[in-house]
Amino acid sequence: MSKKTLFTGAGTALITPFTENGVNFDALGNIIEFQIENSVDALIICGTTGEAATMPDKEHLSVIEFAVKKTAGRIPIIAGTGSNDTAHCVELSQEAQNLGADGLLIVTPYYNKCTQKGLMMHFDKVLEKVNLPIILYNIPGRTGMQFKLDTLKELAKDERIVGVKEASGSIEYLTDLVHTCPELDVYSGNDDMVVPLLSLGGKGVISVLSNIAPKETHDLCQKFFDGDMKGSLALQMEYLDLIHALFCEVNPIPVKTAMNLMGFNAGPLRLPLCEMDDANLVKLKSAMADRGLI
Repeated sequence: MSKKTLFTGAGTALITPFTENGVNFDALGNIIEFQIENSVDALIICGTTGEAATMPDKEHLSVIEFAVKKTAGRIPIIAGTGSNDTAHCVELSQEAQNLGADGLLIVTPYYNKCTQKGLMMHFDKVLEKVNLPIILYNIPGRTGMQFKLDTLKELAKDERIVGVKEASGSIEYLTDLVHTCPELDVYSGNDDMVVPLLSLGGKGVISVLSNIAPKETHDLCQKFFDGDMKGSLALQMEYLDLIHALFCEVNPIPVKTAMNLMGFNAGPLRLPLCEMDDANLVKLKSAMADRGLI
């Protein structure tokens, strides 16, 4: 069986709008419609940007279920189901499959970490129970570990392991990954490195920027695919200051603040995430104003 490409282009790592007591599903619905209307190619639900680490399982799964029903097959829904507890990861992944998700995004175990052997065993357990396509998430800055290329090569032998969200920030690692594992779709996990990744044969980006600029992030990718590399690079450069502002504090603090500034009723952040420092808020507002977003 050949591997399935879950999406090509811009997938939004979607925020989760909260109230003081739970999820604001009305706001979430509006955000999903905004994304679809502005040509985003996929939605990644309950990942880091969605503050999944603060969400009890019932709430986490309710957001996945809502997103699946709201999109109604118009674009793929990829559910974040990673955990540093393998049994918990398996359970969340099974539930997401039952709810109709099109694919899964699963991060390497964090905090307790593991050896590469343990990493193989972790994903083998998921593959025993789940039949959805899986994008592996490599982000050593948050997890304290990363996939060795030999591990990715071995995992890629299963047709359900279809891609990697690569967020190490290392061009050397990225180049070696594309060379070593050509059978895997590679997505940039860094909004400031989309064009470099596409130039190496990547499939697109799992983006924070596209929460607030979905059409532009889609266009950045599409121009490249259409052969307009200068146009793609121009968009990458045009939005670079805004991208930097969106990461001037820990994600998703700035992007959720930006969504509120744009009137999306994204609600509060959940502790330990907190409101932006005043100086960084000024920087964010300035970058947004420069792009006509506020």
